[in-house]
Amino acid sequence: MKKATLIFLISLLSFSAKSQDLDLLILANSDANLLMKNYMSPIMEGMVYSLNNGWFHTAKTHKKAGFDVTFNVNLAIVPSSSQTFVFNEADYQYLTLESGSSTMNTVMGSNNSSVIGIRIPEANDYKVASFTLPDGIGDDITLNSVPSAMLQASVGLPFSTDISVRFLPKVKTNDTESNLIGIGIKHNLMQYFGPLDKLPLNIALFGGFTTMDATYNIQNSGLTGTNQEALFTFNTYTVQAIASLDFPIVSVYSAIGFDAGTSTLKLKGTYELQYTLAGSNTTVTESVTDPISLDYDTSSFTTSIGARFNLGFFKIYGDYTIKKYNTLSAGFAFSFR
Repeated sequence: MKKATLIFLISLLSFSAKSQDLDLLILANSDANLLMKNYMSPIMEGMVYSLNNGWFHTAKTHKKAGFDVTFNVNLAIVPSSSQTFVFNEADYQYLTLESGSSTMNTVMGSNNSSVIGIRIPEANDYKVASFTLPDGIGDDITLNSVPSAMLQASVGLPFSTDISVRFLPKVKTNDTESNLIGIGIKHNLMQYFGPLDKLPLNIALFGGFTTMDATYNIQNSGLTGTNQEALFTFNTYTVQAIASLDFPIVSVYSAIGFDAGTSTLKLKGTYELQYTLAGSNTTVTESVTDPISLDYDTSSFTTSIGARFNLGFFKIYGDYTIKKYNTLSAGFAFSFR
């Protein structure tokens, strides 16, 4: 579990490891927020879709006081349309394309080579600089995907209802810290259909909410300044209708529903930025505090299909979900009653 968590943190935060020009981007004031929002969108949106998966592997609910413990991994695959974005100069006040293509790679794309120029009025002069966006990390990650992993426990309540709690054990290193928790509820509808509840068919409604926070200390990334850190927050929810055919050896299940969520990215701390005054060709240092604050809203209708193999109380499952970021989920569970 700890290894899976570290893989998640590396994929989520490694953009800053390639951010040798991040300080110059910050210099662009409000333009920096728009450019960074375009650049970071696949991770910020992909994590919402990733966290909303893996809640269930059957529509069947436990008997009263029955329970299961599940380990689940999700991979939200970044579509090709989200691996690049178009740099449109008309959208920016201080930025221009100096060289290269206006189609640039996001954090989940590949390498960037286009040079972006900054020109900001300063008294009777201009602050000028140029930079290249950090290279993407998509080629370094399986299926160019945004991963998530968590443990989950479910328990049967009266009235054919399960309540589930998911969490990610806190991982804290010198530079990173994360925390995840979620709660879901599943209600089996077959109890309302009389003798049909004797069939292997189960139909249920499910709703779940997950929240995650991650902090990355970027003080050691080469940026001059103090108290520098990147703060990520994700709040996600899903509502789904599930159907499953549950046989002794195998269960097959499908679901339709709706995923949504919000995510934020904030760069906190003080950053010492260097730029050149065009008129005098002198180098000046400027201090900027808390320069980046990004907000994302994400939603998509979903359709899933999956299968579970039942080896006594041990279960192995996998499913595929079609949505804006198609998602693979797999895991195993220990299930009783």
